[in-house]
Amino acid sequence: MARGRLRIYLGAAPGVGKTYAMLCEGHRRLNRGTDVVVGFVETHGRQNTAELLHGLEAVPRRAMEHRGAEFTELDLDALLARRPQVALVDELAHTNVPGSRNAKRWQDVEELLAAGIDVISTVNVQHLESLGDVVEGITGVRQRETVPDEVVRRADQLELVDMSPQALRRRLAHGNVYAPEKIDAALSNYFRPGNLTALRELALLWTADRVDEYLQRYRAEQGIDSTWQARERIVVGLTGGPEGATLIRRAARIAAKGSGSELLAVHISRSDGLVPGSGSPQALIEQRVLVESLGGSFHTVLGDDPAPALLEFARGVNATQIVLGSSRRKPWQYVYGPGVGSTVARDSGDIDVHIVTHEHAANGRGRLPIRRVTDLGRPRTVAGWLIGVAGPPLLALLLSQVNDTALPTDMLLFFSVTICAALVGGLFPAIASALVGSTALNYYFTPPIHRLTISDPQNILAVGIFTAVGIAVATVVDVAARRTHEAARSQAEAQTLSTLAGTVLRGGSPNGDGMLKALLDQVRETFQVESVALLERRHEFDPWHALAATGPNPPEHPEDGQVDVPAGKTLALVLCGRMLPASDRRLLGAFAAQAAVLAEREQLAREAAAARRQAEGNRIRTALLAAVSHDLRTPLAGIKAAVSSLRADDVQWSEADEAELLAGIEAGADRLDHLINNLLDMSRLQTGTVTPLIQEVDLDEVVPFALGGVPLESVRLEVPESLPMVSADAGLLERALANLIENAVKYSPPDLRVLVRADALDPATTARRGPADGRGRVELRVVDRGPGVPEEAKEKIFAPFQRYGDAPRGAGVGLGLAVARGFVESMGGSITAEDTPGGGLTMVVSLPAVARPPEQPADPEPVNPTSAPRKAELA
Repeated sequence: MARGRLRIYLGAAPGVGKTYAMLCEGHRRLNRGTDVVVGFVETHGRQNTAELLHGLEAVPRRAMEHRGAEFTELDLDALLARRPQVALVDELAHTNVPGSRNAKRWQDVEELLAAGIDVISTVNVQHLESLGDVVEGITGVRQRETVPDEVVRRADQLELVDMSPQALRRRLAHGNVYAPEKIDAALSNYFRPGNLTALRELALLWTADRVDEYLQRYRAEQGIDSTWQARERIVVGLTGGPEGATLIRRAARIAAKGSGSELLAVHISRSDGLVPGSGSPQALIEQRVLVESLGGSFHTVLGDDPAPALLEFARGVNATQIVLGSSRRKPWQYVYGPGVGSTVARDSGDIDVHIVTHEHAANGRGRLPIRRVTDLGRPRTVAGWLIGVAGPPLLALLLSQVNDTALPTDMLLFFSVTICAALVGGLFPAIASALVGSTALNYYFTPPIHRLTISDPQNILAVGIFTAVGIAVATVVDVAARRTHEAARSQAEAQTLSTLAGTVLRGGSPNGDGMLKALLDQVRETFQVESVALLERRHEFDPWHALAATGPNPPEHPEDGQVDVPAGKTLALVLCGRMLPASDRRLLGAFAAQAAVLAEREQLAREAAAARRQAEGNRIRTALLAAVSHDLRTPLAGIKAAVSSLRADDVQWSEADEAELLAGIEAGADRLDHLINNLLDMSRLQTGTVTPLIQEVDLDEVVPFALGGVPLESVRLEVPESLPMVSADAGLLERALANLIENAVKYSPPDLRVLVRADALDPATTARRGPADGRGRVELRVVDRGPGVPEEAKEKIFAPFQRYGDAPRGAGVGLGLAVARGFVESMGGSITAEDTPGGGLTMVVSLPAVARPPEQPADPEPVNPTSAPRKAELA
């Protein structure tokens, strides 16, 4: 089944006549015999638009209810079942009522097209997704209903419905767009002349780009290389020289003369990294900023020959004019060729070429257009030139002292000097050595001696062959050195890329912490720059901000660095310190891609952490709601029942009954107080507002106060007076121990008491049991004989709102152990759960002991016979 065709009427603002034009097109097709059906048309109360609906078949709308109100939407199923040839569907960016099959109307249209039905639709330019921020900046109104640009771009036909701002405001004032009570507000707000003019320009430019895409696609399909001057495109060629700013401004003035003209600046960079001419990388950066400030775009193209590369780029973008500067070459350098300007003008064909004069013309010190040689470093280059220039004369003086050498031997010796110069200094020193050596051979060793003439033709041939072979060997040696240099560089790049791939596979820490900065450190070390920064901005007009940076004075904008590489749509990797050759930019691009991956990973990790926190908060809120709905209501219900009974006038209660009811009220209030205290304590722990007041505390003074919530006969204490003092907050420790003891009493059999025992551990024992801190600890054990807890559940019982086993719903909200652990850990202690020998559970509270200096021997004090020792056990 062939896909349907989409035709869209695009308008700059409401009221320009998009729906009217769509209905007119429907009538035209109906008159031609096409099966046309109205799927959905919104007239907005406009009489002229409503009249055009007469004579067109309409599919009944689907009624839907949302928040107590009734809405009508496109009935997609009915339209698909009707299956017309053409469907008229208004307002492509419309958001459907919740409950519809698709969230957006453009998705409904996609289904119609997929079913082979042609669709005619409408949309305003302010509803295009890419222009949302721009439209908001112009009108101050954020459009919530948007359609992806790609949906509109894929339309088979796109027609702009245009109207001048003055004509649209007249239509509005005549009541042809809105109801009379809305006209004044519309004219003074959204429909101001400036707003309408800006929106109209946006619509025209967006449509022009779409038309240009059609044109480029057609030219590519038809293989058309010649320039079609449908739109002025001015290409300005830049070398990085001082004349660049003059050329850019001249090209901008040419572009300004034609409405809709486009300015493109291009710099041709040699593929081997050599920048032709005497261009400055910093000047290129400044010129790029200038081009972008004038509304143009900057491009870098690789090419060994600037003229063909520039023409290829110009033809690729369908340029109509090329702007170049007058040559800065000296007159004698034209022996190497006519120059870029002359070549471009000769081969440009139907592209106009402007040669702009400037103050730097013919004054530059351009480089000779010769092939690049390998950079062997300054010491080797100097040594090669010394060998190539001074070696042959010195060898000639040495051989002149020896008269018995033949000419072939002399030639081989001079040839060895040439090879040595090639090995040390490269091509040019070797060529110099060959030329100087051939001259020395001719002057000193070829008859007639000490004259620059050769009498024997064979000697002429020999000297010529010597010179040619010397130059050839020098070239081969230079090529071999260059290949060696390239191989070493490729090996270094491969090793760096391997390291990057390993970083991706290893992934660093689970959330990517520190990986981004480590990557930037690696970039800084690899390319030997001063500082590196990864910058981000969410939208085109937003300011840049640094996601990560390394080195002194990191750049804050892409223009602050010598090199910047895009890393995705919103990121840029910027380097400061030196310019990089073109060969390094490929590797830098790999680093930029990896930086974008790490930045996305860190963002995802932050979002995952936030989601986990939100999920935990939701879980706690759900549990808290359950606690409030049952555990808090149960004692409240008991208190209310007891109070209602006491206040009843029809019942005469005895003193015993009243006492029992009052006791129930007190017990319920105590239970409520305990539950609410635990809830408040858990809230303080989760918000991080618990600040312990650490002091020296005696356990035998704190532990007895923790027994206030349980019967005394249910607990047995073994807290020796000789225990060292501990570092703790007395109030928090009492609350923690009270929760542990109440939990133990709750699960212990009634006939078995809970044991609370304290022991001191010396530093050596502490070191064997856990991390050593150089001081002893005190362990307080709460031992019960209850059912116990399996090993795998010993950590889970400390989580908030957890009840173990078949604990009844009225047994609390499950916060006691969580609060106890939070309080103890805030004081530098720990709580762990262990099995009780013989059955049950033991809670071990470990607290740091206070280190005491050794006591000095003192005179024994007389014992007061009336004093009694502190009880160590409570029945």
